[in-house]
Amino acid sequence: MIDRTNNLPVNRQCQLLHLPRSTAYYQAEPVTDADLALMRCIDELHLEHPYAGSLMLRDFLRRGNYPKIGRKRVKTLMNRMGIEAIYRKPNTSKKHPKHPVYPYLLRGMTINRSNHVWAADITYIPMKRGFVYLFAVVDWASRRVLAWRLSNTLTTDFCIEAVSEAIRKYGRPEVFNTDQGCQFTSVEFTTLLKDNGIRISMDGKGCWRDNVFVERLWRSIKYEEVYLYAYDSVTAAKQGLERYITKYNQIRPHSSLDRMTPDEFYFRNLPELPKAA
Repeated sequence: MIDRTNNLPVNRQCQLLHLPRSTAYYQAEPVTDADLALMRCIDELHLEHPYAGSLMLRDFLRRGNYPKIGRKRVKTLMNRMGIEAIYRKPNTSKKHPKHPVYPYLLRGMTINRSNHVWAADITYIPMKRGFVYLFAVVDWASRRVLAWRLSNTLTTDFCIEAVSEAIRKYGRPEVFNTDQGCQFTSVEFTTLLKDNGIRISMDGKGCWRDNVFVERLWRSIKYEEVYLYAYDSVTAAKQGLERYITKYNQIRPHSSLDRMTPDEFYFRNLPELPKAA
């Protein structure tokens, strides 16, 4: 984008990029401590009541420490956090109006083997000062976290890095399922999947419940790790999450997996490789 070290004046660079000149000089204001505390409350309420929209969350907050908060402020902070209510609706996440949306492929599908279907999502991670976003790739059948990344912006690049790592380490799934968020409908993200021969599936009307198992992962990560530690830095957040996700994959048994860990289920249920003739 704008390169301040280039000999071409910034004004001319903006003209060539069809950007308003003010964009080049805009400095993002840091999030206030009050807003960070409020965002933490909204995040906790969202985990407890994932079906709640901005209006209901406002009512919950008014019953607590924010008796005068308005719906617009709640909605603004929800957008900044990248969260919204989970319920039956045509679009499960904000999509880019020019990005194509792919059909949902999992209806009626039996998913009981590893690397059959992968899913991915993004969640908000609060820190002592500021916040980051966590993206994770999860094997659907085993609930194993295959790769993850942190970012301080809701861009596509950190999602692509994690998916590329998962493919490099574990091969490729038959189907990759996401919501209709603009990161996942972007040309860069979908091209990565297509180039690897992966069928693309996106949640749509009537499929909202399929996001619940990823929400359960977020709930486990936040209540068992993130909320227990006020990370001082992104480095501390990476170290804490790496420690927890390793424990989640290798040690923590799941009742839905017949008390096996995600690692045990994943490696026991990998499809057999074709034998050489």
